[in-house]
Amino acid sequence: MSGLGDDRFDGEAADLDAGIWVRGVDYVSGWRDAREATAELGDALRLVGMETAELRLRAASGADGSGVVRLELSAAGAREVAMLARVAAARLGRAS
Repeated sequence: MSGLGDDRFDGEAADLDAGIWVRGVDYVSGWRDAREATAELGDALRLVGMETAELRLRAASGADGSGVVRLELSAAGAREVAMLARVAAARLGRAS
């Protein structure tokens, strides 16, 4: 697995997973929003030292036109993200 934000909207690689498209729904705006969120999440994960080979992020558009970010992780990557989330929760006083 590799590729932080490897989707483009150029007619080839965009992931507009709308299923049945509804006239008047702006799927591209949702995809663009997801694309920005994908970049933000990828940058944040790199900042904390996450190995990019352990994950894949993809921007998509949902059936209602909203942006969707798909995160695919190896088992080791999932454990690393879980550990990072627990550390962040502890620092914020939200650990239980």
